[in-house]
Amino acid sequence: MKDAQKKYFLEILEKYRKKKANSKEIKFLETYYDMFEENEDLINEENEGNYLHLKENIKTAIDKKISSPDNNGKEIKMLWFKYAAVAAALLMVLFASLHFFNTNKGNNLTAMDHHINPGGNNATLILSGGEKIVLNGASQGEIARQSGISITKTADGQIVYTITSKTTDKPLKNTIITPKGGQYKVILPDGTNVALNAASTLTYPTSFQGGERRVELKGEAYFEVTKNAAMPFKVQSTGQTVEVLGTHFNINAYDDESVIRTTLLEGSVKITSAIASSIISPGQQALISKTGKGTILTREVNPEKEIAWKDGMFSFENDDIKSVMRSISRWYNVNVSYKGNLPDIDFTGEIFRTAKLSEVFKILELNGIQFEVEGKNIIVSYNQEAVKTINPKKP
Repeated sequence: MKDAQKKYFLEILEKYRKKKANSKEIKFLETYYDMFEENEDLINEENEGNYLHLKENIKTAIDKKISSPDNNGKEIKMLWFKYAAVAAALLMVLFASLHFFNTNKGNNLTAMDHHINPGGNNATLILSGGEKIVLNGASQGEIARQSGISITKTADGQIVYTITSKTTDKPLKNTIITPKGGQYKVILPDGTNVALNAASTLTYPTSFQGGERRVELKGEAYFEVTKNAAMPFKVQSTGQTVEVLGTHFNINAYDDESVIRTTLLEGSVKITSAIASSIISPGQQALISKTGKGTILTREVNPEKEIAWKDGMFSFENDDIKSVMRSISRWYNVNVSYKGNLPDIDFTGEIFRTAKLSEVFKILELNGIQFEVEGKNIIVSYNQEAVKTINPKKP
């Protein structure tokens, strides 16, 4: 275990002992429960006295969650539990090459002759006149000027709009597009921060004038909106408009998802569909089905799970395999298809978005999910016998 990772783990462990760990840190400890067994160097004279007590407390919390009636009879497969060596490997990126069993061909299929790497800062800025600027190839500093606006690229890879002079000219419209395998951050002319996830598009004016600040979104983005009571901020996406004065929220409006999800972290937002409107509070999520007429449903969620992507994590919570694979497809820029019947299994856990795709597959394979890889094409299937081989006690 690398020193930095060991230090981080022990810091959280100590906070847990003192009952000062927050919910995200507690979840981390529960996720890496088996690392107590697999990494003896985590235990030292300072924490040895608390080791058994801490281990039992964490185990009890895990058992309680697994047996919770909220599971509705579905079998929940923890991506990490009982496979600590693999969990640690994802942290430390230890795997070099992996082979997966192909049940149809009866031999081993090389899943990755070369690893498919994760996505990164990659986007294209399209100016109002049609000029395209590939941002990952652009130099640091000013990359364009438009009607009283300077557009710069910062050292940490984000685009910043700065007002250089007042103008009465009609605002121009720019668009930033992230491909599959890309993400990017932009600071709009009013100071609003936007983080775009993979395969997303944001269209916005070069300056906000009139009685509102309106942008258009396809895909997923996290917004930290600068407060301006006189000029509400509105995000238009297919099937809904989100209106705020100043707040933090996330919108997931991908074309391949069956619902539009708007999650609030701070402040309040108003969601309007074709037939209804609803105001949600922090920790709530509004859902609009794309096959419905515009009915808005509201539920309590873990907002940190919804925005984990912007902090470099995949976070799954009772997600089925197709939902998991949609996220993987966008980030690793691969095409996914399915073969045979897939089980009704939910996945819960976190994976670093910096992990290579082969390492992510290794975790899913432990739950019987199998992969055939042909270039950028992934065929997903399920093999119950593989689960029994890995875990003979499983019925």
